[in-house]
Amino acid sequence: MEIDIVAHCRLNPAVRVKGIRQPEAFDTTGKRIIQLPCPEAVCFGLNRRENTKDQFDFPNYRRFCRDLFLPYADMIEMLAEEGHTIRITGIPKSPSCGALTVSVGGKVGKGISFEDRMQAGRGIFFEEIEKELNRRGILFEMTE
Repeated sequence: MEIDIVAHCRLNPAVRVKGIRQPEAFDTTGKRIIQLPCPEAVCFGLNRRENTKDQFDFPNYRRFCRDLFLPYADMIEMLAEEGHTIRITGIPKSPSCGALTVSVGGKVGKGISFEDRMQAGRGIFFEEIEKELNRRGILFEMTE
């Protein structure tokens, strides 16, 4: 049986940065779902600004993401040991939950506009998820 591990805002867009495009709806019909927490909302709040991966890439945020994921990693490990297939769905371009693409290059400091670019890769939270699951020897697929 497949278990879908889903980025928080795929099921609850209210936690996304205000004013950005909403993600595609995630069809939950007949699926076994685990909703991940939103590390950005938990760490920085709902009234946060738009950021890029490089702006979040500092030791304390990585540690926060690792610690936030550990209880989920325990549950995913037990499910994998029971033979379940693990599929993790992220958010395109997210600096934290991007599974295939991330936003990079935003300028730091006060600015009138926000300029960034997209590149292949994972967001900070998803990198930490990948490291932890690999460390435990858990097979999984990541998608957006």
